[in-house]
Amino acid sequence: MIRNATILFLLLVEIVFAQNSSAKILTLEEAVQTARIHQPQLLQAQANAEAAQARVNEAKAPLLPQVNGSADYSRSTANFANRPGSIPGRNPGGSSSFDTFNFFNFGVSANQLIYDFGQAGSRYRASKASAHSQMDIEKATMQQIILDVRTNYFQARAAKALVTIAQETLDNQNKHLEQIQGFVEVGTRPEIDLASAKTNVANAQVQLINAQNAYAVGKVQLNQSMGIEGPTDYDVEDESFAPVPGEDDSSGVLANEALGARPELAAMEEDLRAQELTIQSIRGEYYPSIDFNTDFTDAGQEVGNLAWNWSAALSLSIPVFQGGLTKARVVESQAQLKSLQAQATSLRQQILVELEQARLAVIAAKAAVDASAEAETSAREQLDLAEGRYQTGFGNIIELSDAQLAETNAAQQKVAADYRLSQARAGLLKALGRE
Repeated sequence: MIRNATILFLLLVEIVFAQNSSAKILTLEEAVQTARIHQPQLLQAQANAEAAQARVNEAKAPLLPQVNGSADYSRSTANFANRPGSIPGRNPGGSSSFDTFNFFNFGVSANQLIYDFGQAGSRYRASKASAHSQMDIEKATMQQIILDVRTNYFQARAAKALVTIAQETLDNQNKHLEQIQGFVEVGTRPEIDLASAKTNVANAQVQLINAQNAYAVGKVQLNQSMGIEGPTDYDVEDESFAPVPGEDDSSGVLANEALGARPELAAMEEDLRAQELTIQSIRGEYYPSIDFNTDFTDAGQEVGNLAWNWSAALSLSIPVFQGGLTKARVVESQAQLKSLQAQATSLRQQILVELEQARLAVIAAKAAVDASAEAETSAREQLDLAEGRYQTGFGNIIELSDAQLAETNAAQQKVAADYRLSQARAGLLKALGRE
């Protein structure tokens, strides 16, 4: 009964693998390019950068001439009413009429800021610095998304390798089961060996199911990191992450590169510049501003009989007393600048720690890969010896089961080491500010 169930299970597994064998192969580069197009976090960062650029144009507008046109029409009575201070007797009041008259007024006015002690100019330059900061944030978002894609890709790659290991373990356990069943039938081995072999087969089946599920979940997570909604009817390519150029350099060399290339630090520097310019702009409010204004009007009671007038004026606006508003704004902006400076120092330290962790992770992972490869080779030799000893009657089922378990664990450990190395190299690229 158990043997028939095992055969049925193997047939189902073969069907699944046959279906997957025709599945599309997804490479790491394809996964990254998909994220560049579809990842909503990146799309959001791009929209924020576009909005920041629009704010630059908004801040530039006050530096340019402001031209407005107007057209008014009114109809009203023309009754005169004496007002206090009017010349007596020139326009006697008291007479009223319901007669109404048209009045048309067309005009064009232009205004140009002449000088305001850097208020508008500093606001414009501050907005440009903020826009550059948003562009750097967009770049940092891209690097983080690429790291997430690479991490999830190699996690799925490791899960796929574990499926292969689980399948190989199951095949080997079934081979042991057939051999032990023959030994038990001829009486050279006890019944307990057969029961142990059946248990091992069942456990291997569970491990294969769990490995297949982990692989499916890994592809779901990969889809999420790529920013797509869709099926996971694909396989990831059996590829590893290539060595990072300079990964064996000293921490000092790598630190200099990271501090000069990380977009987060560049964004923070632009934020600092924007805040300094904002302070300059606010301080300009202590001083007068000069504007030039000109108007041209064409007005009258009939459209065909209008009278035109033109005027021009220079205006000087002097802030005499604002209740301490400007001073308070300067103090507030200076405090915000101090906060940004502290954030910049913290960010710099965080980048250096992240870089050192990534560098050490690569070193440790490379050593682990070498050690795990040796362990896998030794475990394979151990299993071969255990199988030979069992077949010749010198070994027992416990020795054989232990050797099989050791071989499986060593293979899984090798997969884990390969994954950690690929993930560490991806993290090092991100820490260095590279894509």
